[in-house]
Amino acid sequence: MERIILHVDMDSFYASVEQREHPSYKGQPVVVGSDPKGGYGRGVVSTCSYEARTFGIHSGMPISRAYKLCPDAVFVPVDMALYKEVSHSIMELLRSFADRFQQVSVDEAYLDISESAGNIPKAVEIAGIIKTQVKEREGLTCSIGIAPNKTAAKIASDLDKPVGLTVVEPGRVAGFLDPLEVRRLPGIGSKNEEILARMDVRTIGQLARCDLDLLVRIFGKWGVRMHPAGAWH
Repeated sequence: MERIILHVDMDSFYASVEQREHPSYKGQPVVVGSDPKGGYGRGVVSTCSYEARTFGIHSGMPISRAYKLCPDAVFVPVDMALYKEVSHSIMELLRSFADRFQQVSVDEAYLDISESAGNIPKAVEIAGIIKTQVKEREGLTCSIGIAPNKTAAKIASDLDKPVGLTVVEPGRVAGFLDPLEVRRLPGIGSKNEEILARMDVRTIGQLARCDLDLLVRIFGKWGVRMHPAGAWH
């Protein structure tokens, strides 16, 4: 029996919850983080709405920079108690669809539905039901990746955000991963991406064909973890 893994990732979770709670925020660039203090505040952007992202704002950016990019954005503080409450409700819903369930953060989870689905068409049907129920019950949207393993499912869920649904058929994982940028692999940040670029390694396929011993010499133990060969099976 082929494994069928769903990775469910909420779309711009904190900002979307704020827009749900405050209807006047809908359609507006919303930035969740510390107080920008007129462009002189310290701290960073926790997350932002897709409207804010059109101005070049992104998670981890200094809040002062975000203010300068879009001073008219709606800046709101992090309300973790609210986000956890909403997350709990969503995760309980997701758990009801899974043969095996793993929550990995406040806004994402893996669902193994290998037994209950049995095939990809049924998995796509289940994913559609999940998206509909999350929207109806919580007023929020999510993106879902379907694949034979967690790595490919997680990457797939991020490819067509927001409200995306991307399927990686069994036997096609290598072809799916091969042309994607190395930064798509979980755990590879901008610094490692720069080092790999200097090695002329820019895609996951090129990384998979790298000599593992070389990666270990350069990156230490992380060199083993970043090698994507295991994600192809």
